[in-house]
Amino acid sequence: MLVHYPYNNLGGADHGWLKSKHHFSFANYYNPKRMGFGKLRVVNDDWIKAGSGFPPHPHQNMEIISYIRSGAITHRDSEGNKGVTKAGVIQVMSAGKGIVHSEYNLEQSDLSFYQIWIETDQYNIQPRWESSDFPTQASSTGLSLLVSGFAEDYKNALFINQQARIFGGVIKSASEIEHPITHQAYVLAAGGNFTISTQNQQVQMSQGDGAEVTKTKFITIKAQSDSEIVIIDAPR
Repeated sequence: MLVHYPYNNLGGADHGWLKSKHHFSFANYYNPKRMGFGKLRVVNDDWIKAGSGFPPHPHQNMEIISYIRSGAITHRDSEGNKGVTKAGVIQVMSAGKGIVHSEYNLEQSDLSFYQIWIETDQYNIQPRWESSDFPTQASSTGLSLLVSGFAEDYKNALFINQQARIFGGVIKSASEIEHPITHQAYVLAAGGNFTISTQNQQVQMSQGDGAEVTKTKFITIKAQSDSEIVIIDAPR
């Protein structure tokens, strides 16, 4: 089953320095029908003005993933971790028993990224942070595995404490791929235009859209242009 959420129908906020579209209830945006999607709790499509950012603030017992679409974000936290995550790099923070971090755009250009929260399956553990590059060249064969909580994926993806996987990358124009679904999936159109199909449904995706995928073992993606796509496959 496919349920399409167009970009213009999403909740959001505009703080001047921060503009955000919320796929699920977050902060001052509340929609009782959009409280998450299984273990996936937050997907924010954020834009941050150059020289701005989030001052130090706490998190606890959540897996927080940042997928950078353009620009770069500077991370610092109370565990002593620090790093600059740019477009083409993904970062993961397991908040564990508690961590305080800041995220700033210290660059000369604006920043856009997805902020993704997935509920943990390991509580009050030692916090951790890491980042890794991912392929940015358009592909006609499939999306790269970026993040996983499955032991068999540890050598190929950043680790999170949940039986979930995140895939991402750019599918080349006019390409068609089949993508397997383990649990249920939330698909993000980071750029371009493409369709998602199951055996009996199809939805048209444009930049900024989201879509829920349930009750199927795979989807077919057809790219009408070079299309940047993120797929979050997480338990119910």
